[in-house]
Amino acid sequence: MKAFPIPVVAFGPGSQDEDDTLEYIPSPGAMSTFNVPRMPEAIDPAVRDEVLGVLGRLLDAMRAWSFGDPDYPEIDLAGLSAPGLKLVNEALGQGEVSIVVEAGEGTLRIQETVFAGVWRELGFDVAKQQVRDVVSAAPVPGAVGVCARLAGSVGISVPPPPPGVMNAPSVLAELVDAAARWKSGDGAHIVNLTLLPLVPDDLAYLDGALGAGSVLVLSRGYGNCRVSSTRLANTWWVQYFNSADNLILNTIEVTDMPDVVPAAAEDFGDSVERLAEWIETLRFE
Repeated sequence: MKAFPIPVVAFGPGSQDEDDTLEYIPSPGAMSTFNVPRMPEAIDPAVRDEVLGVLGRLLDAMRAWSFGDPDYPEIDLAGLSAPGLKLVNEALGQGEVSIVVEAGEGTLRIQETVFAGVWRELGFDVAKQQVRDVVSAAPVPGAVGVCARLAGSVGISVPPPPPGVMNAPSVLAELVDAAARWKSGDGAHIVNLTLLPLVPDDLAYLDGALGAGSVLVLSRGYGNCRVSSTRLANTWWVQYFNSADNLILNTIEVTDMPDVVPAAAEDFGDSVERLAEWIETLRFE
């Protein structure tokens, strides 16, 4: 698996101006499409068989799983040989969504593969030693939402607005109220900051009040989208950038997970078909 294109240290979601650039990932084209992963020209037959066994178990589990069931497929890769693990990563490739989860006991790094809804998860303890290595199949790995919720609270302190702040206090009051009333199954409560008369001091105030949570997501499907959980329960800062890395939409959403993050059911269905075809291709490499 390629190195994560996002920093592990979280940062304030509201502190980026419109002309900031996302230097840690390249600008994508207008749309991301499925690309078959590149494989080495020569594959050791024993390693290929080892990898085919892993991918076969994954495919069988995906076919048997009901999309959205919280008990989703997960294949532990800890027992693979080093060449086998390398080939699995090459066979699965790198997709659109990258996630870093900062938990008190360590860090979880998640990379979507080229198969939408199929994820590579690496876990590290506080000493940065790897303690988890799995491939999972789900709309989004469950730890993302769980850790975001554990790090959030409806009881955040609301600081007094400093000079220069104009409309942010009313926005913050709306968000705090929405977060207190929101419950699982409710639709998202979205505040579109792009349409509001907010000055830089307003955004800085919101940034400081909401703070950075434990989850940071980058999606590179139709442009760059950066999603950060906040310290306010079930509240996410969502920023969309165009191909020139200019901020074009800036929202805050009260929801369990912004829609841009999880894989859709139809995309997952496509992944099952594509993975089956890819496995057949690998048999004859």
